[in-house]
Amino acid sequence: MKITTARFLTSGASPRHYPDSAFPEVAFAGRSNVGKSSLINTLVNRKKLAHTSATPGKTQMLNFFLINDTFVFVDLPGYGYARVPLAVRQSWGPMVETFLMERKQLCLVVLILDVRRDPSEQDRSLLEWLRFYRRFHIIALSKADKLSSSGKQRRVAEIRTALALGADEPAVPFSARTGEGKDVLWGMIRRTLAGA
Repeated sequence: MKITTARFLTSGASPRHYPDSAFPEVAFAGRSNVGKSSLINTLVNRKKLAHTSATPGKTQMLNFFLINDTFVFVDLPGYGYARVPLAVRQSWGPMVETFLMERKQLCLVVLILDVRRDPSEQDRSLLEWLRFYRRFHIIALSKADKLSSSGKQRRVAEIRTALALGADEPAVPFSARTGEGKDVLWGMIRRTLAGA
């Protein structure tokens, strides 16, 4: 997809802070430091649209970005990092669950997992939320460049089995460094947006 404009809209921790617009939204979720911001930046061909940090747990609110003046990317706060204050960790579940349950503009969630790691309990819980609220979702398996071709295929199969992914739950190997999986993800995002 050709990206002509990409700009930060706002951050928020509750619905009253979210943008009041009719643009369809694509949300990106995953563990702290799994590569959410890098994936967003790669998709929109920007180096610093979504803030990346070597410090896990940096994103603690939902960040909204308007893309091509026609749809919105939402960077959800990462989960699972112990050094984030307990109150912040405890607020993550209700904040994100409310967003998944109530946000009418949300049409797709990209759940990002590290292809080298087994899914955590929080990964599984989020996937169950997505299934429960019938949110269309894609699994993006980040850091795919870290594995050989055969190793990558094996890990994709193992993760699909571990999460009991159905035929309608794609799992796409992705690399922010090489761009692998970028076109595949964009194809899925475009089709979802077209039906929104």
